[in-house]
Amino acid sequence: MILLEGRTCYLRVLTEEDAVIFTELLIANKEYWTVFEPRHDPGYYTVSVQRNKIRESLYQMRDRREYNFGIFDAETSRLIGHISLYSIKRLPFSSGFVGYSIDERETGRGLATEAVQIVTRFAFETVSLHRVEAFVSPNNIGSVKVLENAGYVREGLLRKLLYINGSWEDHFMYASLADDY
Repeated sequence: MILLEGRTCYLRVLTEEDAVIFTELLIANKEYWTVFEPRHDPGYYTVSVQRNKIRESLYQMRDRREYNFGIFDAETSRLIGHISLYSIKRLPFSSGFVGYSIDERETGRGLATEAVQIVTRFAFETVSLHRVEAFVSPNNIGSVKVLENAGYVREGLLRKLLYINGSWEDHFMYASLADDY
C-alpha cells in the first residue's frame, strides 16, 4: 500500500475494496468529466468493471508501469478524485504521464494542484523518472492552471491528438523534469 501525504489531501493506491466508492465518484461526475474525456459505454460505470480496472492497475503497479491513486480529502478522508502516473517507460526515456480528475464539488480548492505536486515528487524521488508529461485540452482552463501551478512547462501543441466526444481535439503538451524539480 502506497500512501502519499500532502497538506490538504493525501493519495492512496486504490484497491479492489475501493471499487464501490470509486464507481460512485465516476457516476457523480459523469457529465462533468466527459467534457474533456472520451465518453464511456454504460457498463464502464459499474462496480464490476471498475474493480477489474483497479485489479489491472495493481498488476501494472507490481511491474512499476503504473500507479493509480485515489485523492482523499485530508480532513474527511472522503474520496474526491483520482490521479495516475501511467505509461511509465524506462531508459532511454525514463518518463511517464500524469492524468487526474477532481470531484466537481471540490474544484477551486487547490486539491488537484497539490495532488499533481505530490505524484510528481513521487515520480522523481521514488520511481526515479527523469520526465513527467501531461496532455491537456486548451479549452480546459482549470487543468491548464493546475499544471502551471504545479510547475509544469508548456512545450507545445499536439494537433488533433485525441478523439473526444465526436471530434479530434488539440492538446497542449506539458512536462516537468527532474532537473527542474
